[in-house]
Amino acid sequence: MREGEGAKRLRGCLISEPVDWLPDGTPYSPRFGDRYHSENGGLDQARRVFLHGCGLPAAWAGQPQWRILETGFGFGLNFLVTWAAWRADPQRSTLLHFVSTEAWPVSADDLLRATSAHPGLAPLAEELHRQWWGLLPGVHRLRFDAGRVLLTLYVGDTQTLLRQQSLTVDAVYLDGFSPQRNPESWSLHTLKAVARCCRRGTRLATWTIARAVRDALAQCGFDVTRVPGVPPKRDNLHAVYNPRWEPRTTRQPQATPQPMTPGPCIVIGGGIAGAATAASLARRGWQVVVLDQAAGPAAGASALPAGVFAPHVSPDDSVLSRLSRSGIRTTLQQARWLLSEGVDWSPCGVLEHRTDGTPGLAPGWADGPGGAWSQPAPPAALAEARLPPDATACWHHQAGWVRPARLVKALLAQPGIHWQGDSQVAQLRRMEHPAANGGAAVPAWQALNAQGQVLAEAPTLVIAAGAGSLELLHHRWPLQPVRGQVSWGVHADLAAPLLPFPANGHGNLVPRFPLEDSPGGRQAWVLGSTFERGVETLPPSATDVRAAHTTNWARLQGLLPRIAQQLAPAFAPALAAPGKGSALEDSASAEPALQSWAAVRCTAPDRLPIVGPVDAAGLPGLWVCTAMGARGLSLALLCGELLAARLQGEPLPLDAKLARALGTERLQ
Repeated sequence: MREGEGAKRLRGCLISEPVDWLPDGTPYSPRFGDRYHSENGGLDQARRVFLHGCGLPAAWAGQPQWRILETGFGFGLNFLVTWAAWRADPQRSTLLHFVSTEAWPVSADDLLRATSAHPGLAPLAEELHRQWWGLLPGVHRLRFDAGRVLLTLYVGDTQTLLRQQSLTVDAVYLDGFSPQRNPESWSLHTLKAVARCCRRGTRLATWTIARAVRDALAQCGFDVTRVPGVPPKRDNLHAVYNPRWEPRTTRQPQATPQPMTPGPCIVIGGGIAGAATAASLARRGWQVVVLDQAAGPAAGASALPAGVFAPHVSPDDSVLSRLSRSGIRTTLQQARWLLSEGVDWSPCGVLEHRTDGTPGLAPGWADGPGGAWSQPAPPAALAEARLPPDATACWHHQAGWVRPARLVKALLAQPGIHWQGDSQVAQLRRMEHPAANGGAAVPAWQALNAQGQVLAEAPTLVIAAGAGSLELLHHRWPLQPVRGQVSWGVHADLAAPLLPFPANGHGNLVPRFPLEDSPGGRQAWVLGSTFERGVETLPPSATDVRAAHTTNWARLQGLLPRIAQQLAPAFAPALAAPGKGSALEDSASAEPALQSWAAVRCTAPDRLPIVGPVDAAGLPGLWVCTAMGARGLSLALLCGELLAARLQGEPLPLDAKLARALGTERLQ
């Protein structure tokens, strides 16, 4: 992809790849002048050429994971056939990773139309269709079957993206338009990029027997064999990666930990970071003990009454903007599995009032796939927020509100997780136990309380304790505690309008969320939060609470001036005299009396989370997932998936450059 064209795609200016439909219903690419699949509809090719050609399903039997790379996603038929085979196999791997490259994604409607000829795949195709949105250039993780089937899409040039990512696979589906129509996708340089992703023994299958392809595969280290083909092809190719040289691994960091198989693990911290980490590991077959000093989950910053999740935007599509989109997609996917919409959360969209007057979005952003994420706020949304028609604002489609404690408890309720509350960890100790039969010593981590008693022991331990991570890490990194206070109240009138959606910008407002298990019960609003760097005193003093209410009120007046007028009676008494906070459960007043809530978060110097091994060489088995700051609802679930992927040597759930931006290695 040429640089100028890539820059346009980055701004979201290009729409989905156009597709022509031949009279027999076969999709046809005007760009390459070729059919998208063979004359038999592609089903036999997907099964016999690719799935069976790579020794599947037998090869993945009993494995903790199986990783497949496909060049050219097209309409996803190879993926759907592989997913269906995995589902039907009682000996299937715990996880199925399917990584596919696609320079020109088709539209969601064309995707569904192309698979309609295969009724047996219809439920899977419909689920793929539901997640097929917002596919900007880069890496996208789509999740199916409660996160056990993971489709990672590399949108862009195959060669470029494979060289940029950190990827090892067990099988390769070498597919795409014919070498005559699209020679670049079969070139020696592209096949070298494919070979870099292979381990010794990785199997490859393709339908072409072109001499140039056979020679290039052999040059890249594959043993190539011609086999009987799938009609109308007389022959196909099978290959096994078995180079006569030792493959270089210099693309990996020097101290990259060896991939681990599922086993016992300790997670310290029962908030959203710890719960996300525990859930990601448990889905992979780990046995996770979660330790927390509180009796129940979500007792710290994750006890926030309700919070906003929304993507970050910037005209240059910064690292934080791209990270936030990966994180929001993860949050949306898991919330849909675990939570009750309208009670625990709502993907209702969020209005961002850009109070500084900057547009946030690049010109033309909403004209392409970026428009599925965010767009300039339409007049109707501005009117509902009672903002002037010329106000600078964005509308985020993939955004909403969530009750964090509900999310944490749902994550921790999954099989394979054992909650151990009232367990304050004072120190960590690394042990080596003698192995049976005189083998190598078995290392383990112990979590100890203040009396030196062992609370739990496992070979792998993850620190996800938020502000409490500083002491456990012996202040290894300059993490900063940050106290946050919100203002909230109960709606005396259930018909009180306020807003039908949250708003953010300089502060944020969730205008309505349920306090009970039914949307027809008591309703509340929440506003905030302050960002008090270096402050960790809890509970805050009456003076501090009053100052926080003052700050939150001032921000609301800038964010939503006319909506602020509706909440003025709630703030007036608190601002006139020192306020008094109370617990959420004690709010039964008929008036929307102002309440306060406070907790301490922690941030890294660059205000990004920290995910990875603490010291891969010196402290093997010790990992961290912390420093979510004010972005836990947007990033914590992604961070849990990233930690699990790094721990097990899986394809990463986001672009490798973004993973490095979160990695512990950046702080060494």
